[in-house]
Amino acid sequence: MKIRHGLSLIILLFPTLSLAQDYGEDAPKTDKPPPGLVRCNGVYMSYNSGGREKLYPRTNNATAQAWSFKATAMIVNTGIEEVKGWEMFVGYNHREIIVSATGAVSSDGDFPYDASNGTTFIGSPNTDLKTSIETAGDYTKISTNIEITGTLFGGFGTATPLPKSIKLVNDGWQCPAATSKGGTMQVCCKRNPKFKSKKKAKTKFTPRRHGDLNIIYDVLQAYKSNYMAQVTIDNDSPLGRLDHWNLTWEWMRGEFIYSLRGAYSAEKNPSECLHSKAGQFYGDLDFSQVATCQKKPIIKDLPAERKEDKLIGMLPFCCKNGTLLPNLMDASKSRAIFQLQVYKVPPDQNRTAFFPPQHWKIDGIVNPQYKCGPPVRVDPTGFPDSSGLQATTYAIASWQVICNITKPKPKAARCCVSYSAFYNDSAIPCNTCACGCGDIDTDTCNANARQLLLPPDSLLVPFENRTLKAKVWARRKHMAFPKKLPCPDNCGISLNWHVNSDYADGWSARVTVFNWGANAVEDWFAAVDLGKAGLGYENVYSFNGTRVPPKNQTIFFQGVRGMNYLIGLTNGSHPARDPKVPGKMQSVISFKKHLGSLNIPRGDGFPKRVFFNGEECELPKYFPKKSSGKRVSGMRFLPSILLVITTFLVITYRF
Repeated sequence: MKIRHGLSLIILLFPTLSLAQDYGEDAPKTDKPPPGLVRCNGVYMSYNSGGREKLYPRTNNATAQAWSFKATAMIVNTGIEEVKGWEMFVGYNHREIIVSATGAVSSDGDFPYDASNGTTFIGSPNTDLKTSIETAGDYTKISTNIEITGTLFGGFGTATPLPKSIKLVNDGWQCPAATSKGGTMQVCCKRNPKFKSKKKAKTKFTPRRHGDLNIIYDVLQAYKSNYMAQVTIDNDSPLGRLDHWNLTWEWMRGEFIYSLRGAYSAEKNPSECLHSKAGQFYGDLDFSQVATCQKKPIIKDLPAERKEDKLIGMLPFCCKNGTLLPNLMDASKSRAIFQLQVYKVPPDQNRTAFFPPQHWKIDGIVNPQYKCGPPVRVDPTGFPDSSGLQATTYAIASWQVICNITKPKPKAARCCVSYSAFYNDSAIPCNTCACGCGDIDTDTCNANARQLLLPPDSLLVPFENRTLKAKVWARRKHMAFPKKLPCPDNCGISLNWHVNSDYADGWSARVTVFNWGANAVEDWFAAVDLGKAGLGYENVYSFNGTRVPPKNQTIFFQGVRGMNYLIGLTNGSHPARDPKVPGKMQSVISFKKHLGSLNIPRGDGFPKRVFFNGEECELPKYFPKKSSGKRVSGMRFLPSILLVITTFLVITYRF
C-alpha cells in the first residue's frame, strides 16, 4: 500500500509523467522527473501552459481578442532548508486576468485579479515547503501544484503564451532567468550566500507581513456552535487614511454575526437567516435580535457618542466615527477595534473549527483605494492579561489580512492638482476628467481634450463660471479657442501649486487647498513629494508641516489646531449674480538650495506626487513655461540698465 501511495503522489506532482510496462516484466517503470528538478538544490519552479480557447466577442484585432487559458505552476523544495511562507511571482505580460487558482491564492487581491503586471502566488492551504529529508520525501509537504484558469489578450495560434518570468521572491533567495522550451518554463532558485537575514523569532505559521493597512482577525473564545472574534485594524501607512470606513467580507460556510461590540452592521435583515441553513439549524433562535445575517455584511465604526455604551461600546480604540489617521498625524486614531460573536452551522459544530471570512474590502470617503489580500494564518496574537498581572494571554487562532493602497487609474482619481508660477501669466488647471466624466453629457464637451490655459484668478470659481474668462484670456494671449470645450475635472478636492519665487540660494511655493464639495472636511492633511528638492524644505507658515521619513523628500502638512476644518462650497455674497465660493486654505512653503543645482521652472519646483487625505491626486502633464507669456522681473533689467548708464557716462566724459 505504501508503494502505491507514493507512486500516486509522484503522478499527482508530475502529471506529464506516465507509467510504462515492458513485456515479460512484472514491475512497472516510471519516467524520470524533469532534469531541471533533479539537478536543482534549492527551490525548483516551473510553469506549464495548456491550451486556450477564443472568447466572445470575436474580433479581427489580434491584440484585442480575449482567450481563456489554463496553466499549471509547480514549486518544489529540493534543498535542505524549510521555506516558510513561500511566494512565487509570475510575470504575466498579456493582460492576464486570473479567474481561479487551486493550491494557492494571490497575495495582491481576490480572484478575478488583473495580473497585467504579474502577480505573486502564496500557498493556500500549504503555506510552507518542508524538506524532503524531514518528511521522507512526502511530496504533499515539500511541493505545491497550482492549477490556474484565466483570460488573456492577444497572441497567435492556440498555444498559451508563457509569462516573461517566474521567481521566488522570499527574502534571501536569488533566481537566474528562467529557461523556456516548448510550453514549459522552469528555474532553480538558490540561497544568496551574501544575504544576512535579520534575527527573527521562530514562528509556527507564516511570519506577519507589513502593509499599508494591517488587519488581524483573532479568535478569543471558542464554543461548540459559536466563537468570539476580535478585528484589529492598524493604519501603518504614513500617508494612508480612512474616513467613515466600511469593512466588508464574505462568509464561506454559512456563518452569521450574532452580536457586535465597537461597530455595527449597515443592514439587519432577519429573513436572510430564516431562509438559510442557519434558520433550519437554530430553529428556536430569535433572529430579530441578530446583528446581521448577511453573507457579505457591511461593518461600520460607531460614532464617538456611543463609546461609553455598556451594550455595544466600551472597547479601546473604538467609536471614532470611522476615522483612521496616519500615526504621524495622531497615533490615538491610527487603530480601530471591534468584536463579533460568530455562529456556525454544520458540519462545523466543534470547538476547533474556525474558517475566517474571505474577500475582504475596505473603503472610505475621499480616501485612497485599498486592495486587500486573503487572510493568512499567523501565530496567535498576545494580549496583556486582563487581571492586571504581568502575564500574556494568547488568542486561540489568528489570521492576518494585508491591504495596500492602489494607484488610481487615469481619470479615476478623487482629487487633482493645478499649476501656476510667478514667471508665467497663465495657470494650468486640473486635467480634463481627472476624476472621471461618467456622470456628464460628453456630447456637450470634449472628454479627451487638453485643458485650456486660464488666468490664475479663474481657479477661484467653479468650472461652469470659467468659460467667459477662458475665452477672453485666449483672445488676449492669441491662443486657439475650440468650439467644443474640454470637460470639467469633476473633482471634489483640488490643490493649486504655485511657484512663488526662485533665488540663487532658495525658492518658495504657495499651496492652496480647495473644497468644491458640499460637505466640510475635518482634520484634513496633504502630502507633496518633491523628489530631491524636498530635502531643502525649510518651513511652512500657515500649516503644521514635517518631512516624511525615511527619504525626507515628501512634505506632510495639515491645518493647525483649531484651523483644520476645510468648509464646503458656499453661496457668494450675491447668489443671484456671484458664483459659488469653494472652501479654501493656503500657505507659503520655503526651501533652501543646498543640494547643488535645482532647475525650478524645468520641473524641480513641481510635485512628483500629491496626496490629500491619503488619496493620490492627478497631476497636470506639463509645467508652466518661462518662454511662454513669462513675466520679467524689474531686477532682470538691472544689468542692461547699468550698461546703458555706464556707456552714457563714458561718452559724456570723452566729449
